Amino acid sequence: MLHGENEIGAFLKARRAALDPAEVGLPEGPGRRRVRGLRREEVAQLAAISVAYYTRIEQGRAPAVSDAVLDALARALRLTDGEAAYLRNIAGPRRRTADRPRGTRAAAPARTVRPEIRQLLDAMDPSVAAVVVGRGLDILAWNGPGGRLSFDLDTLDPARRNTALLVFLHPAARERYPDWEKKAEEIVGSLRADSGRHPDDRRICEVVNELLDRSPDFRRMWAAQGVSECLRGTKRIRHPQAGELTVTFESFRPAADPDHMLVTYTAPRGSESEARLRELGRTAGAARAARSAPPAPALTG
Repeated sequence: MLHGENEIGAFLKARRAALDPAEVGLPEGPGRRRVRGLRREEVAQLAAISVAYYTRIEQGRAPAVSDAVLDALARALRLTDGEAAYLRNIAGPRRRTADRPRGTRAAAPARTVRPEIRQLLDAMDPSVAAVVVGRGLDILAWNGPGGRLSFDLDTLDPARRNTALLVFLHPAARERYPDWEKKAEEIVGSLRADSGRHPDDRRICEVVNELLDRSPDFRRMWAAQGVSECLRGTKRIRHPQAGELTVTFESFRPAADPDHMLVTYTAPRGSESEARLRELGRTAGAARAARSAPPAPALTG
């Protein structure tokens, strides 16, 4: 399990430390501040709650914080929609447990992809790269170009087919992603958002704990308490065979599979990147066909 009693405290402290009093209309006040950002009493004032109550929330000693108070804190701290959702998730694990019927457990996540989704992947144009990502950023399925866009997924150990593990631990990651720092921060933000939704998910815990143990960069970024889900945008990839690609990506959650994310990568028609993506799709298809072909019969003399 990732979240202890002080998880909400670490998040609230990081968010109030990131705010300047002038940003929220507060005077600087007499005397120098000993720490950055807002004081507890200033957050309480902005949220219209008592300092004592806010202190209990930040210390993890308020077991049933109402939605109204959480919304007030989100406004006071200028949280994004993703950060506000994360705050509500980490503040309410006991409420979520209490809402389930006695003797039942939360539904287990789907680790396999439905045949219909695989059929969709196979039917995509060769210039469209696509992957399906599950909880903890495990890569569950891909089409031809999607499986070779950044790393050759077909050749990886299934346990290492994980976006976060590849970005932080694969020796070629910084070469493959020219904007590695930005990519890494997006990964950390997505993992934290995922952990807020599913604090007891074993795979998320495994991924986060391995990265905390093995990657100083991940430890630094995780400690910043950033929360974000980058669902669309542009990225650069330096492919060892295809060369540098500039692609746009879009993410979709299938209604029947809310724990899965279908991510597509495309490039403008007629661009160099589009031609390279299409060629990548062709070579990926040829490689898959070669791997699935039956072995040639042995020659006898």
